Amino acid sequence: GLGYDRNDVAVVLNVSADHLGQRGINTLDDLADVKSVVVEAVPRGGYAVLNADDPHVSAMARRCHGEIVWFTMTAPGSATRAMVDQHCRDGGLALVLEPGELGESIVLRQGKRSMQVAFTHLLPATFGGRARFNVANAMAAAGACFASGAHLHDIRAGLRTFSTSYHLAPGHLNHIDVNGVNVFVDYAHNPAGLAALGEIIGSYTDGLDAARSEVHKRRRIGVIGTAGDRRDEDIVELGRTGAQYFDLVVAKEDARLRGRERGAVAELLELGVREAMVAGARAKEVRGLPEEVDAVRWAVEQATVGDVVAICADQTDSVFEQLEELGHAAMHE
Repeated sequence: GLGYDRNDVAVVLNVSADHLGQRGINTLDDLADVKSVVVEAVPRGGYAVLNADDPHVSAMARRCHGEIVWFTMTAPGSATRAMVDQHCRDGGLALVLEPGELGESIVLRQGKRSMQVAFTHLLPATFGGRARFNVANAMAAAGACFASGAHLHDIRAGLRTFSTSYHLAPGHLNHIDVNGVNVFVDYAHNPAGLAALGEIIGSYTDGLDAARSEVHKRRRIGVIGTAGDRRDEDIVELGRTGAQYFDLVVAKEDARLRGRERGAVAELLELGVREAMVAGARAKEVRGLPEEVDAVRWAVEQATVGDVVAICADQTDSVFEQLEELGHAAMHE
């Protein structure tokens, strides 16, 4: 349910496997049904900003009493883009991506009008356009703001000045240099979120390697964890996912165990990593360290200059305190 009667603007980004097995929610269809309540709460004069690329989200359009604002990352010519284009020709609102000589742009379309919002590579939160999930988030945010009556100039200014720094968005793709080690901190706690984080880490390291003529074997280290109230199979799958993107995986746990014994979640994560390693995944090593601060410290200490460490943080403040301590200690050695 909702804690209010209506919302003038609803935004639904995606539906992915998380919280399954809780309170009678066992499938993605069940989860989509729950998430659709925000769309149902849109009045006739309101808007629902929906991801046209996610079938579970696009199906929510039929539940909306107001207007739909689509956003899609698909290229012209695709079935989804054709649907969105027709929506615009009928006078509707949508946000699409358009290629150009100067780069890829987010474009707001309203009927026959097309208005450029911003180049994706110039938005700090997208890391040069590599963080595709933040490109999608920027499109959804722009759609929600425009539907709310914000001026396009203000929307552009907001997107161009918002970064994923610890102070602006703690626990959401924060980047910090710790003695030459690139550390990313993000609250990726399900397979879809971890896969998105793994992809940006891969793109980021590829960019670092391309900028240098001689590169040592740059390692990717992932510190992963999730809530204890997730199903065993979901925790194991998270471990399998981590093994696809990182050379070394460190399995840790949240501060609140949510009904589990200490160490149980880390063991399931390790199981998933080892299963994936046997099947030929990228990972070559896994280490279980249930306490988050211990896991963070150990992972960073294993890294050498140029390596990339991704931390799926639970207690973000404690993690950053540990990272600052590690950096401060190295300065005084």
